[in-house]
Amino acid sequence: MELKKITGRVFYYPHQPETDRPMLAYLNGDKIALAIDAGNSADHVDEFYKSLEIAGLKKPDFTVITHWHWDHTFGMHKIHGLSITHYKTNEFLDRERAKLSDSAYINFLKDDDECLGREYAGNKAIIVVPSDIQFEKKITLSLGGMTAKIFHTVSPHSEDTVLIYIPEEKILFLGDSTSEDFYNDGYMDKEKLITLTNLIENIDCKYCILSHADPLTKLDLLDYLKSILK
Repeated sequence: MELKKITGRVFYYPHQPETDRPMLAYLNGDKIALAIDAGNSADHVDEFYKSLEIAGLKKPDFTVITHWHWDHTFGMHKIHGLSITHYKTNEFLDRERAKLSDSAYINFLKDDDECLGREYAGNKAIIVVPSDIQFEKKITLSLGGMTAKIFHTVSPHSEDTVLIYIPEEKILFLGDSTSEDFYNDGYMDKEKLITLTNLIENIDCKYCILSHADPLTKLDLLDYLKSILK
């Protein structure tokens, strides 16, 4: 699999459904390279970095995490540079790390989630670490020629959801924010989805990037979300 380009400065490594690997993004600023999400394992990170090397791009200086779920964070221990999360993400990760000290819990995860079981087949270790930097409401990074506006928002998927908006490129990264809550029996809170949909509608972007789908136009995503809300 190879790195794909959205614009001249924004790239992504495609999602891989067979092991629930999300799309990993890369913003090539003049001063700072920013990755979005850390992937679901060290192997996922290694693949992503190999694709960057082939494209002649340096490893990221920072990696921002969209939310705490395993497929976005279990590669955090392997990333280059510093990680950034919402403070609630670190709270969730601390709880998960404590649970992982019990081998019975690890076996439960592998049995309960086929994708996790495939990614961590055999004796591959699951390693969870907190982020280097955490924030409460928002944080802005001047990448050089691009600005990454990173902010917490309401989402039906997870209460620590973070979006990343790149105004110069008119791109909004949404993680899994529009999806149901898989840790609450797949519950879809439509009030939260309405709030999120209104937010997306009011952001000046051309592309909306979800972690487990190909890039969408803002119009296509809004059409899809409004069909759910009917």
